[in-house]
Amino acid sequence: MSLAESGAAYTSVRYSPSRAGDTLEVRDLTRRFGERTVVDGVSFRVEPGQMTGFVGANGAGKTTTMRMIMGVLNQHGGTVLWNDQPIDSGARSRFGYMPEERGLYPKQRIADQLGYLGQLHGMQRSRALAQAHRLLERFGLGERAKDRLETLSLGNQQRVQVAAALLHDPVALVLDEPFSGLDPTAVDAMVGLLREYTARGVPVLFSSHQLDLIDRLCDALVVLDQGTVRLAGPVDQLRAARPEQYRLVCTTDAGWTRGQPGVEVIDLDANTAVVQPTNAQARDHLAREAAARGMIEFARLRPSLGELYREAIS
Repeated sequence: MSLAESGAAYTSVRYSPSRAGDTLEVRDLTRRFGERTVVDGVSFRVEPGQMTGFVGANGAGKTTTMRMIMGVLNQHGGTVLWNDQPIDSGARSRFGYMPEERGLYPKQRIADQLGYLGQLHGMQRSRALAQAHRLLERFGLGERAKDRLETLSLGNQQRVQVAAALLHDPVALVLDEPFSGLDPTAVDAMVGLLREYTARGVPVLFSSHQLDLIDRLCDALVVLDQGTVRLAGPVDQLRAARPEQYRLVCTTDAGWTRGQPGVEVIDLDANTAVVQPTNAQARDHLAREAAARGMIEFARLRPSLGELYREAIS
């Protein structure tokens, strides 16, 4: 049975690579299931050339939001904008989408189904196959192109699913847990590919539970909790908005920091303290006191995105 005969729920469109550099935006997206509101007035922007991490606990509403962006689910309120205009099916067809529930065919040969998916996006089959082989090579699967998908490990099947999302040179990427199940080598290959897209101005939205990856990759962050945005914006701005904290290391016990005016001691361990001055005057006074007591280090701490996430949902 051919892929076309297997009942694929896809619509064929004309392949027309478009310029990247447009903005993806959601405004007040709302979705209910029965009487339960699972996405409640969600708004954020994914800027051109930025990798935006979409973070939240299981059930926070991330997948539902992504499905509304892609038109898989209808929204009960709000709108999705592409380049400041309400999005339509033509714009969505140029997006690369990796759903939570993987949609490839386990008994079909890898290259054949990637070529078929490319044709559904309006690509010539020869171009689709060439692009499929290029992506498979990038993921170390070039020699497996003629194998059936089910013969691959789950991690390698994930790589093929990623290749399917990138096949048609998308102008935006919406990826639901793209790093799930990937080994470190595959993660590095994926990161390299995504950076190539952002370098061309493609906006990338991806969800992940791996906060270390979020911290490593993201230019912007959206934190969702119980269907509501708790934190959103460029990473640099989110970090700058957090109260300044410093690590202070002295040659003697750092307990004296507890008595300093305008200084909150966050953590104290022998000769090391983490402190949060309330203003620049308190910080400078603390630094002078530390210098007089044998200061070894006085350094501002850079909050991780994991810390920002935990603070946002606490």
